[in-house]
Amino acid sequence: MISVKQLFKKFIPPILIDLYRRKANERPVDIEVARIRQLPRYKNGKVKLNNGFFYFPDSASFCFIYDEIFKKEIYKFNTTSPIPYIVDAGANIGLSVLYFKQLYPNSKIVAFEPDDYIFSYLKKNIIEHELDGVLLIKKALWDNETSLKFYSEGADGGRIANQNDKDKIINVQTIQLREFISKKVDLLKIDIEGAETKVLINCRDLLVNVERIFVEYHSFRNEPQELHHLLSILNSAGFKYQVQHIGVFSPNPFVKINSYINMDLQLNIFAYRL
Repeated sequence: MISVKQLFKKFIPPILIDLYRRKANERPVDIEVARIRQLPRYKNGKVKLNNGFFYFPDSASFCFIYDEIFKKEIYKFNTTSPIPYIVDAGANIGLSVLYFKQLYPNSKIVAFEPDDYIFSYLKKNIIEHELDGVLLIKKALWDNETSLKFYSEGADGGRIANQNDKDKIINVQTIQLREFISKKVDLLKIDIEGAETKVLINCRDLLVNVERIFVEYHSFRNEPQELHHLLSILNSAGFKYQVQHIGVFSPNPFVKINSYINMDLQLNIFAYRL
């Protein structure tokens, strides 16, 4: 006798079987993210994540970051520390903080976000999910303490303003990373839209305290590239590294260089000790 399962396989095309399996395995949050992908840019909203709602100011950046952090788990790391210490430079709206707390509930996290508008989402999401052990700092990381002009893009692209930026400019206070890595750091995550090399140069003598570093490197049109400086700093501090392409990409760079908000290259750099 042929079973129902055998009949199903015999008469239903494999592509439909695969689609059914994927749909059956989809979690409610995946269905919600698929819906959010259809929203226009800079459309705010909320989605149910873990035990609470997660609020976002921009549909596209939320979906991109969610995929990186919760689906691909680019920040995943192993540690024997019962209370990992994590420095999140460029916490944005808090998806990374939520992931770290899901990975290590007892972790201690320092999270930086200088943009007033984005910081309001970060704070709201931390409170909504009742996350303990998280210190939020509304300042930009720099190589000295000062006040700088900041381009408030409205999503995940905010950065220190350059001479070409005319609109969406705010003032932000800066702070040095040094005082936050003077002890053992289990993970230092740096995603600060172009300030990464300057900040690492300023605290390179303290990187001995850091077990692993994630850096999102940014290159900008008509500005000198600093990737060689950044990799040299990591190498001198005793790290090996892996480099992965992400975001802005030029498939035919000899013909045309693509850019987005003046950025022409993004790379994810994972630095680790053997």
